[in-house]
Amino acid sequence: MPDMSASVSLAMTHLVPLAKEVDENKVTPGVLGFLVFAAMAIAVWGLMKSMNRRMAKVDFVETPEGTSGTAAPGETTPTKG
Repeated sequence: MPDMSASVSLAMTHLVPLAKEVDENKVTPGVLGFLVFAAMAIAVWGLMKSMNRRMAKVDFVETPEGTSGTAAPGETTPTKG
């Protein structure tokens, strides 16, 4: 298996001068950044629309406080078996 540190150091010696040439004040996300952001926004919009559709189908009826369906602390419930 070849030594990976040699290939990493070789790659770094070629990439570091490229990074120094870029002016830090002029770096912008560009079109790719906008497209990624737009895709994420559309995905969130679709998920929210789907969630609202599914939440509208839920029929939740709250039971009154006294009849929660469980036994009171002093009562016993019959068990199967």
